Amino acid sequence: MLYYLFTYLDQRFDFPGAGVFQYLSFRAGAAITLSLMIAAIYGRQIIDILRKLQIGEEIRDLGLQGQMQKRGTPTMGGFIILASLVVPTLLFAKLTNVYIVLLLVSTVWTGMIGFLDDYIKVFKKNKEGLQGRFKVVGQVGLGLIVGLTLYFNDYVKIRIYKPGVINTSVGQIEYAAYQDIKSMSTTVPFLKNNEFNYGNILPDFIPDGYAWILYVVVVIFIITAVSNGANITDGIDGLAAGTSVIIGLTLGVYAYLSGNKIFSQYLNIMYIPNSGEMVIFCAAFVGACVGFLWYNSFPAQVFMGDTGSLMLGSVIAVLALAVRKELMIPIVCGIFLVENLSVILQVTYFRYQKRKNGLDHAREHRLFLMAPLHHHFQKKGYHEAKIVTRFWIVGIILAVISLVTLKLR
Repeated sequence: MLYYLFTYLDQRFDFPGAGVFQYLSFRAGAAITLSLMIAAIYGRQIIDILRKLQIGEEIRDLGLQGQMQKRGTPTMGGFIILASLVVPTLLFAKLTNVYIVLLLVSTVWTGMIGFLDDYIKVFKKNKEGLQGRFKVVGQVGLGLIVGLTLYFNDYVKIRIYKPGVINTSVGQIEYAAYQDIKSMSTTVPFLKNNEFNYGNILPDFIPDGYAWILYVVVVIFIITAVSNGANITDGIDGLAAGTSVIIGLTLGVYAYLSGNKIFSQYLNIMYIPNSGEMVIFCAAFVGACVGFLWYNSFPAQVFMGDTGSLMLGSVIAVLALAVRKELMIPIVCGIFLVENLSVILQVTYFRYQKRKNGLDHAREHRLFLMAPLHHHFQKKGYHEAKIVTRFWIVGIILAVISLVTLKLR
């Protein structure tokens, strides 16, 4: 909103200083500063309200060190992240940009799904929360919105280089030309000619006009997987929020480079017009997560609950899809992936052992001491703070590797 106000003041009245709102770097800096301020100033008030409403986390005794000391800690702290993310984005981003609209819709959509889950757990005293099928319906619904928009919206295009030749009386003159086209292409890491089109997967007997169905299915799968991965990772103080900060910074770099014609040409990566505006959202995202960490770091004064964790994962997925880097998710979101896999492997191995050797044997011979993976290390005696710090370090290493792939092919 402020972008449009100061643009008007600059063009109509030549208002001193109003022109700085044209600069992406200024608006990104303002967004991250405001998001940190909102989290710092209003975070404490939100926590006090949650505590007054007795919105405390019901914790089952899993035999983890220091676990029961957290009983009664307020949950639904994801509202701190939501407020710190949405308000700066509304103020400093271009609200006519389809990428910004999609990200705001994703934030509110999955934030509401998470809120319903937390509400049922806290107020209805149902430990299971929102039934899994309703969560999946919500995630599939968001996937449909995002997939159909990215495929059919005319605003969403990539720019390709198409050289040409002009015949003149003195000979032929070559010229450089660029064209914005609709495409389902995405980036494949570690390959030189690293663009891959989803339409190439389809068999020859299926018309190209049906390629959008495959693309939407892929989008639904990615949003559901990353959203659930973030939800599973939110198990100890500061882990999900800190990991999201690292991922948000990485995707912010991708958005800036992909939306800049000079840098994208230098790095030989896909140029996506108008995608640079997502840097504003990424800045607010990072600021919101860092501000939330002020209260969520060990020992946590508030938990984000599903209100925050489901939202973080879905937003990260949409960001990766928008900058055509979804195939980088296994690297960028490696922590989420490993946490997800640890649960899948634990359940699969348990069922295998139960079927082969019986229930008692399966209980005594688990693949991990406990899943997700961070609880395995807790069972081994590692302190929460040490586990979180080491997971952050691994996340930073993965982020560096993902950025290095821009040149390493």
